[in-house]
Amino acid sequence: MYDAIKNFPKQFSFNPEIKSEEKLLKYKWYIVAGMGGSHLAADILKVWNPNLLLVIHKNYGLINLSEEILKDSLVIASSYSGNTEEVIDAYEKAKENNIPLAAISVGGNLLKQAIADSIPYVKIPDTGIQPRQGLGFFAKAILSLMKEEKALADISKLSESLKPRDLENKGKELAENLQGYVPVIYSSSANEAIAYNWKIKFNETGKIPAFFNVFPELNHNEMTGFDIKEKTKNLSEKFYFIFLYDKTDHQRIQKRMEISKKLYQERKLPVVKIELAASQERGEPRPDKLSGREGQNSFYKIFSSLILADWTAYYTAKLYGVEPEAVPMVEEFKKLIS
Repeated sequence: MYDAIKNFPKQFSFNPEIKSEEKLLKYKWYIVAGMGGSHLAADILKVWNPNLLLVIHKNYGLINLSEEILKDSLVIASSYSGNTEEVIDAYEKAKENNIPLAAISVGGNLLKQAIADSIPYVKIPDTGIQPRQGLGFFAKAILSLMKEEKALADISKLSESLKPRDLENKGKELAENLQGYVPVIYSSSANEAIAYNWKIKFNETGKIPAFFNVFPELNHNEMTGFDIKEKTKNLSEKFYFIFLYDKTDHQRIQKRMEISKKLYQERKLPVVKIELAASQERGEPRPDKLSGREGQNSFYKIFSSLILADWTAYYTAKLYGVEPEAVPMVEEFKKLIS
């Protein structure tokens, strides 16, 4: 796990090769069918460009969209192992309904079926990492199938600009501060996928409960659950709040974060503010016409935060004496349900 975090930027040097590329068209809509770590990169791409007509499907069968949309969509079946039953089922249903298909995997039954059906697919490197650690591979594979050439060029620069070791000590310190607490990660709705990824890393790597929510919605409900009273104090004292600040967020969202942080601290709830990095380059950010955000700088903001989350979760596991990489409860569940 340590080496996977340290070497993560190398994933952005991956050059996706699309097999049966001649059958790949340009589609209006893209549907990524994936579970667990195999859909996280698609979530992240919605942070980079909220205007992408990209839908994430995390279930069996076909997503509930109109026939008109489905016929103008590419269903991308995404499974790290190639054997995820929900993804295989979504693949089969799309095939039955003559909906265009593509696949992403390291191998398994999914790639075997893709080869047999002569559909476009990207085989990602099998480096022995856990699916949640393969965000770079998955992001580049999805962007290649979507024919987002400019984005591929931007994201590839992370292989040089991301410096995981620079964030290691900060992650270790945060893990030490979190010991004995349940982390709750808050962000703007625009950065929801970043907060969700933080939660997933605490769950799978740190082996601890973790939760997330977004502004402004949480101001209308969740925060009232932490309005400490004498008889409920024991319910709230185990939570530690991580606020992910982003200078590109709406000014009212930034104000809500500041006020919420103040209210929580007044109630003796521990809060840490983590600012998302604005850029990996000096000078003015280069606008990105597709996303309206900051192009490659937006990618840097996203993935530098997730590297910090990786280090924090890794050292959380070390502090609790648990193995950070494997997910034995998930494997136990798979055996019981098969």
